[in-house]
Amino acid sequence: MNILLIGSGGREHTLAWKLNQSPKLKKLFISPGNAGTATLGTNISINWKDFDLLKTFLLAEKIDMLVIGPEDPLVEGLHDQILADPETKYIAVIGPKKQAAQMEGSKDFSKKFMLKYGIPTANYKSFTKETMEEGFKFLEDIKSPYVLKADGLAAGKGVVILDDLDDAITEFKAMLQEEKFGAASKTVLIEEFLSGIECSVFVLTDGISYKILPEAKDYKRIGEGDTGLNTGGMGSISPVSFADATFMKKVETRIIEPTLNGLKNDKIDFSGFIFFGLIKVNGNPFVIEYNVRLGDPETESVIPRLETDLLDLFIATTKKTLSQKSVKFFEKTTASIMLVSGGYPENYEKNKIISGLDLVEDCLVFHAGTKQNDRGEVLTNGGRVLAVTAFGATKKEALAKAYKEAEKIRFEGKYYRTDIGFDL
Repeated sequence: MNILLIGSGGREHTLAWKLNQSPKLKKLFISPGNAGTATLGTNISINWKDFDLLKTFLLAEKIDMLVIGPEDPLVEGLHDQILADPETKYIAVIGPKKQAAQMEGSKDFSKKFMLKYGIPTANYKSFTKETMEEGFKFLEDIKSPYVLKADGLAAGKGVVILDDLDDAITEFKAMLQEEKFGAASKTVLIEEFLSGIECSVFVLTDGISYKILPEAKDYKRIGEGDTGLNTGGMGSISPVSFADATFMKKVETRIIEPTLNGLKNDKIDFSGFIFFGLIKVNGNPFVIEYNVRLGDPETESVIPRLETDLLDLFIATTKKTLSQKSVKFFEKTTASIMLVSGGYPENYEKNKIISGLDLVEDCLVFHAGTKQNDRGEVLTNGGRVLAVTAFGATKKEALAKAYKEAEKIRFEGKYYRTDIGFDL
């Protein structure tokens, strides 16, 4: 099978690594990919927004399946474009169509969906520029801390949590009036703050049946002890100790099943990954958000635990025969540590030479923001640079191994958190 994988981060390198293990894979192309994916397939530079160019490539290389890693192409309807064209409609696509991708593309849409189907989530109200005054009053009527969310996609930066009412009002005004997050904040949600511990649960569905993948916990803040600015993720652990059988049963019956039944009831054809961003409050799961793809850096700790052939699962997903497949996982713990550029998530420099990759033993290194120069050297090419993933019989063992190997990798300004898993 010939596959084109869209994306350039750690998630895509991990998917490429896993797909490479399948005897059903013939050729793998990654667009645009990174220095890591280049060792597993052929990196190509095609802008997915240029459909004519993309179509030419798909037909020339006889691509059988398109795997869409990030959310933007899904929310903007790339799957629909493939289906609408008589020459490409035969290509299988992993990732939902535009209507279904609204589950991530619009927080207002997903919150209304949750309320409609009784899926536990925080109370909220949404506001626009025209109803801003009502928003001020709503903020004054609720308790601190204040949660403000841009309705649309904002590259993981559209959620702000503030303790002070005046700060919340100022931020709310900036999001709506000054369009701080552009079109993403034309509608802003003010949400009740839920206090608890978070985890991520992933489901692969063909629209009829589903398979639950291992859960993970990621760490978004830049600083130790979950302090400082939000990032795309500084590391992850799988499995999660507090997500025991009792909790996961609640997740399945109260959240996963009502979500999939609701999609069917609304005649929304959802095929692909659903990421449930959850919070455990007094023993019960609540949905913080839906995503319509795998999370990053959770993928780097979840997919290595998958024993089953991923491509086989993808084929079953596109044929709507997923119910016939069994999914197996390694019982070990995985810990993934993200190495980032100095200054991230604010200003940082690129093009720093990375050394020591060849010294890493008994660990997986997934590239996130890297590239290769003409001399074959690997350079930094983003804020999040590399994810070091280790297996262990326990969380402690996996973390110790990942941290030991992370020390061997060097680049100017390298930074990583030394407390991943501190709250488990």
